[in-house]
Amino acid sequence: MKADPADEPHRVVCHLDSLLAEREMTLTELAARVGVTVVNLSILKNNRARAIRFATLTRICEALDCRPGDLFTVTGALDQ
Repeated sequence: MKADPADEPHRVVCHLDSLLAEREMTLTELAARVGVTVVNLSILKNNRARAIRFATLTRICEALDCRPGDLFTVTGALDQ
């Protein structure tokens, strides 16, 4: 039986914590600006998210004045 790709570990790291600190913004404030729950942003911030909608990513980047590459990096070798 083929493994479900959603169950596989990923190497994407979210840098939401450092971006919030640099901008002196709380998770609660970002949640209000973006229109998502603090719980969902916390899941993202703690690297437990499995996916993010492009619309949400766009709103986060607008609120933090950043690009997706500032928010996320991929660790390890990309061509394993």
